[in-house]
Amino acid sequence: MKKFYFLSILLFSVFQIVAQSHPALDRFLGASYLRGASISIMVKDVNSDSVICSYDAEREVIPASALKIVTTSAALEILGENYVYETSILYDGEIIDSILNGNLYIRGGGDPSLGSADLGADRDMVLHEWVEAVRTAGIRTITGAVIADESIFDTEGVSMKWLREDLGSYYGQGCYGLNIYDNRYALYLKTEAPGESPKIERTDPELIPPVVFHNHLTCSQISSDSTYIVGFPFSNERYIYGIVPANRSSYKLVGDIPEPALFIAHYFSKLLKKEDISIACEPTCRRILAQAGNRNPLTECKTLITTYSRPLKDLVKIANFESNNLYADAFLKTIGLKYAGNEPLSSFGKGVKILLKHWQEKGLDTSSLWMFDGSGLAPTDKITARCLNDILGYMAVKSPTGQAFIESLPRAGIEGTVRRTLVNSPLKGHIRLKSGSMSRIRSYAGYITKNDRIYAVTIIVNNFNCTQSQIKSDIERLISGISDFRF
Repeated sequence: MKKFYFLSILLFSVFQIVAQSHPALDRFLGASYLRGASISIMVKDVNSDSVICSYDAEREVIPASALKIVTTSAALEILGENYVYETSILYDGEIIDSILNGNLYIRGGGDPSLGSADLGADRDMVLHEWVEAVRTAGIRTITGAVIADESIFDTEGVSMKWLREDLGSYYGQGCYGLNIYDNRYALYLKTEAPGESPKIERTDPELIPPVVFHNHLTCSQISSDSTYIVGFPFSNERYIYGIVPANRSSYKLVGDIPEPALFIAHYFSKLLKKEDISIACEPTCRRILAQAGNRNPLTECKTLITTYSRPLKDLVKIANFESNNLYADAFLKTIGLKYAGNEPLSSFGKGVKILLKHWQEKGLDTSSLWMFDGSGLAPTDKITARCLNDILGYMAVKSPTGQAFIESLPRAGIEGTVRRTLVNSPLKGHIRLKSGSMSRIRSYAGYITKNDRIYAVTIIVNNFNCTQSQIKSDIERLISGISDFRF
């Protein structure tokens, strides 16, 4: 009797999978390199909420950058699509006879887009506006210092769950109350003959305070590099490992600015001095002042200028188009500013609390959603295809910011990080996807539209035993096969 009961349950479970299966899905799952892989898939019609096909949709898997869908949709919902970040230049003391008897402050609001390369504008435009505001105020001498105030967020710029290999990288840049230039610098090398070590030429921008690079690179007869720039936040040391192409007069690597707030205080001071505005004291930031015992908040300051970011819907589009980790983490921390509890949480943790509460209030089951950042870089981030599909479905049919969210996802085969996906498919331009990839992880999530109907698609594969190009190609065939559209 027990055997019959067990067999009945097993057959029922198999029937459930078959009932929601599809020939293209069966072919995909039959690949030998998926033995031992963790796979979670769901495709459903968001208008009727009917499932087209699914496989292990309740399996918790690592989403990589597909997690940005959770963060960016929540940011639009909670903050509003027209939310803007503010950054202000203030001063204390008095201005008498062109002398500021006090300090100049850069008060950050968590804006991830200051001087961002993804804005397509002069990166120093905002800083030049600040310099002009100081000149217009008649200030020619500052008896104090330029102080960066990044205290709107805590000093945990990177998630404690990130891997060591990500710390110091261009994509693992920290997120702080003050950010600049995507918190990245370019490191230019002059590479030598194979087997030799390249010479470090310069950084752009010039890193102030200077960073010491421990160069363990080797030149080789290759066409592209395989390198790691490794270092911790606030540290002025970086270690560089790997191989770079030989015999190049100029070769560029990209890393993270160790402490953006302190950097921007130094950089702004440098620009002011170029305009013959003298500053008596060394630039600093709130973290350093707090360590020295000065934890007093800014009071009785006067504002010289406030600059505003583009509307959140534009920044969300950049985050999803370019898979910008800094932007996504800034959104999560900004959401966390609404946290009013007494639990001692990091800025990341506060954001997660508010985000989970928001989706629960919308009737979504978030028991399978585990977040430790907003970008998906933490390998401890977990989600199921069903949970991600539920969020996609909600944003498509219920959210007042749904249109802005849908348009934030790039069209496959045309733009963003999926411009080389489904290029030769009839789906090209008709499917909006957020992609994600890490070591042995590949994910896609987004929307297919057909005949005025919207289908939410979530495909997450962990621990496959093949190349990234192979799994990408087979997932493309899976999406095309499931869709079976004729445009």
